[in-house]
Amino acid sequence: MRRTPSVSSLWLALLACPLFLPQAMAAEVRLYVDDQPVGAPLTLDKGAVQLTHPLTKGSHQIRISDAGNSCGTSFGPSEAKPLPFGTAQPMDKCSKGQHFNLRVMLAGDYEFTFNPDTPSLKVLRATKKSEFKRQPPAEPCISWDGGPVTVSLKGVWPDGTRLRDAYSGQETVVKGGKLTLTPSKESGGLLLLEPVKAATAAPFSWDQASVYFLLTDRFNNGDPANDHSFGRQKDGQDEVATWHGGDFKGLTAKLDYIKQLGINAIWITPMVEQVHGFIGGGEQGNFPFYAYHGYWALDFTKIDPNYGDEESLKTLVDEAHKRGMRIILDVVMNHAGYATLADLQDLGLTDLAQNTAKLPTSWNQWRPSGGLNWHGYNQFIDYQSPAWSKWWGTDWVRAGLPGYPQPGTDDVTGSVAGLPDFLTESTKPVGLPPLLAAKQDTRAKALPNATVSDYLIAWHTDWVRRFGIDGFRADTVKHLEPAVWARLKQAGTAALKEWKAANPTKKLDDLPFYMVGEVWDHGVAKDFWYQNGFDSLINFDYQREFALPQAQCLASAEPTYAGYASRINQDPEFNVLSYISSHDTKLFFGDYQDVPLQRRVASSFMLLPGGIQIYYGDESGRGLAKDGGVFDQGLRSDMNWQELASGEKAELVKHWQRLGQFRAAHPAVAAGSHQKLADSPYAFVREKGDDKVVVVFAGRQP
Repeated sequence: MRRTPSVSSLWLALLACPLFLPQAMAAEVRLYVDDQPVGAPLTLDKGAVQLTHPLTKGSHQIRISDAGNSCGTSFGPSEAKPLPFGTAQPMDKCSKGQHFNLRVMLAGDYEFTFNPDTPSLKVLRATKKSEFKRQPPAEPCISWDGGPVTVSLKGVWPDGTRLRDAYSGQETVVKGGKLTLTPSKESGGLLLLEPVKAATAAPFSWDQASVYFLLTDRFNNGDPANDHSFGRQKDGQDEVATWHGGDFKGLTAKLDYIKQLGINAIWITPMVEQVHGFIGGGEQGNFPFYAYHGYWALDFTKIDPNYGDEESLKTLVDEAHKRGMRIILDVVMNHAGYATLADLQDLGLTDLAQNTAKLPTSWNQWRPSGGLNWHGYNQFIDYQSPAWSKWWGTDWVRAGLPGYPQPGTDDVTGSVAGLPDFLTESTKPVGLPPLLAAKQDTRAKALPNATVSDYLIAWHTDWVRRFGIDGFRADTVKHLEPAVWARLKQAGTAALKEWKAANPTKKLDDLPFYMVGEVWDHGVAKDFWYQNGFDSLINFDYQREFALPQAQCLASAEPTYAGYASRINQDPEFNVLSYISSHDTKLFFGDYQDVPLQRRVASSFMLLPGGIQIYYGDESGRGLAKDGGVFDQGLRSDMNWQELASGEKAELVKHWQRLGQFRAAHPAVAAGSHQKLADSPYAFVREKGDDKVVVVFAGRQP
């Protein structure tokens, strides 16, 4: 046993030490990133200190030290080890040559909290702007002096053709095979040329999809009365993952705003009834994490009351259709939601709880205390109880629970984020899962001789049959058997046909049911998924590789434009949905907080061949939210309506509107052939049937 020295002996030792001087107590150290000191000096006698520093994507070596890397003021791990987000890591005061390894998935500002008393170091993604503003990397570009621009249109339109710049409204006539116009300053050097005598409007095709994707809960609150369904609570702090109040009524009120962006389809996150309660957010349980996003289903046959009711959904779909916009519903076939305290109480599964005398009357009102964090709710759930058979049931899901099949290690049988994984491959007929069989208000009915996947397909397509949902966005596609997706598409097609037959005055057209899938990390490649129900897949490549450099200089987009038009638009059974921001990957505006850059990315992105997906706030410069150490939560901030009344954000929206309306008016932009006309100014022609447009980019102004 180690002997503890007496107080007097400690004081004698300290007084005898020559280091016991006032200046030693005020020693200064620096944060070192990749062996380079960054930020202001940190003084050791002031307790815990914070420092914010920008980091690029990739791996970084982190330590804290004085300039001489002296023993006693050289803080780091005893041996090289990872530095996890949100977790205070113990440090050695004499860490010679050792670093923490920090892996950054999303470039941006990061907040380091250093406590020399412990000592320890914690890192989180910064929740407030630092004084340092990151700059995008330089991209060479042609230059525009702000004056008139001449472009050759020989072979495109004959002399005498009257053209209009759709951006500025200017008109002129082709003379000598050329056209001269001055782009408006607001356009950033763009001319969007169309014949004044417009071609006959072409019918809508999913090949020209312009999809507006939003998290319903974070978009617009139209009915505050439904904000606290099932006793859901605010946390009174950063509200990182609580319900914020967005609903169908709020979305319906903003349909005209969305239409003005040239949008022809709206993708809404899953709307079915979610788990009622919360889990702990992040490794350290920093916040209560509710299912506001819609991906933790409890009852696939009911609308979550936080979003609204069936009447408000019907109104949303009908009003969108009146404006020529379709509704795409996000569907989850792979998994259900976690078990939460509120669900155990609300569903009568109290046999699965323990220590309930320490819980409040409403279990959803539990808050951590006594040194617990938000993961502490787990102490009230008995994960070893045989009564788990009353939950989803062993014939329905894989889960790490008594009697249940255990998750596998491959994409299909594995568990996504520890969620209960549906046995969609099973051919065994099953009844209703026990929790729904006992649930009083469910619409779920036992189906004869039905498998798990039969039920899931029936539940999802019932929304199509009853409300006229136009298509599905399929979540976690590669985690399910391809044949199940094919069956979902077939059933959805039949259901939409039934709805259109029953509602001839409400239908937009006779197009079949549409399905786009999220196959994680998929690019522009036609593969077997297109033979298993999918009309399109989300394109991860564009955001990752092309969005930023082409925002810096539209002229650099030529290889992408030509390649996408050739690969996508020459194949009527192939399309992709490209994006610059999403709820899972990154927020384009979040990296640089640069409004001019956000204008330029609109110019290149909105002219992209194939389908496009605008993530709510791309058009308005919506910023990051506090993320509590879980980076993707920062991508899901509330829509920034308060910034759009006037100023640069309002002007940014107008820029996106002009480009979106041009795209919507001309099928050739998304679905036509592409031919470059010139390098400087950069110009190209797009053509589909009778529709023909020319885009000219004069260059960046110095």
